[in-house]
Amino acid sequence: MTQDEAKRLVARRAVEFVSDGMAVGLGTGSTASLFIRELAERVKRDNLRIRCVASSDASAALGTSLGLEVVSLAELPELDVYIDGADEVGPASQGLPLIKGGGGAHLREKILASSAKRFICVVDSTKIVPVLGKFPLPVEVIKMALPLVERGLNELGINPKQRYHADGSVYLTDENNYILDCACGQIPEPEELAAEVRSIVGVVEHGIFLGLASVVLVAGENGVEELYPA
Repeated sequence: MTQDEAKRLVARRAVEFVSDGMAVGLGTGSTASLFIRELAERVKRDNLRIRCVASSDASAALGTSLGLEVVSLAELPELDVYIDGADEVGPASQGLPLIKGGGGAHLREKILASSAKRFICVVDSTKIVPVLGKFPLPVEVIKMALPLVERGLNELGINPKQRYHADGSVYLTDENNYILDCACGQIPEPEELAAEVRSIVGVVEHGIFLGLASVVLVAGENGVEELYPA
C-alpha cells in the first residue's frame, strides 16, 4: 500500500464518524483534504444535513467548492467532531500527543480541536513514533516578536528556523503571523517543552497537541487500526 492509498483509506473510514445533523470541523493538510472530498461525496449520496467549520482558508475554500456548508466558529461554536491529520503521533501511554502544523494551520486546528466533543486524528502508519520530535515543531510567532522568540527558543536548545515558501518568500499564516520550525530532536517530555515554549512572550501557538485526540485512526497494510489514549 502506498502512502497516498493509506491516506485515502483512513479518510474514508473517518467519514463513518459523521452522521446527520452534526457540526463538523474540517482539518488542513493532505489527509484532511482527502477527508473533505470523501465527506462531500457522502453528504450528496446520503443527503446528510451537516454544517462545517474549517481550520484554514484553504480547507474552507475546498469544502465550499464541493458543496459543503462552511461557516465560522462564531456561528457554530461547539463541534460534534473535528477530523484532521497529524505530522507525528506519540505513544498512547502519553495520551497520544501529536505534532501538527506542517501545513501552517496549527493555531486554528488547536482551536477547533478544543471546540469539539471528539477530535478524530487520521494518519498513515508512518506518522506513528515512539518519541515525538523527528518532525520539526512549528511555532507561530507575532511578527514584531520574532527576534525575542528566536532568542528564547534558541535558549531552549530547539534550533528555530523561519519558514519560507519554495520561491523564497516569507511564509505567513492565515492570521498573518510568522512560523519558526524547530529541530528539537527527541521530545521525551512534551508537556514540559510545550509549557516552556508557550511561556515565551510573542508565541501565539505551538504545534504540540496534548490530551486532545479522542482516537487516532491509523491506516496500514492491515487496514485501519484505532488507537486510544491510555
